[in-house]
Amino acid sequence: MYSETYAPRPLWLRLFLAVPVLGWVAKDLLFGDKSNIYYLVATLVSLWGISILRFGIPGLYIPALCMVPVMFLYLILITRG
Repeated sequence: MYSETYAPRPLWLRLFLAVPVLGWVAKDLLFGDKSNIYYLVATLVSLWGISILRFGIPGLYIPALCMVPVMFLYLILITRG
């Protein structure tokens, strides 16, 4: 009988995948169809558009300001190789 042993997932990944909305999307991206990333991008762009319609100019600027540290980290990771 052939049995396959799977490595258990780390605790942080199990906890993150247990979060109701974010975990469902992340689980679908990790283990589902690879084209689901386009649905995630479309959802994020739609939510940003809704925040602009709801809150006006702050809805445009605040998410962009929140992405500045993320982009700095991304640029540092690129330059480190």
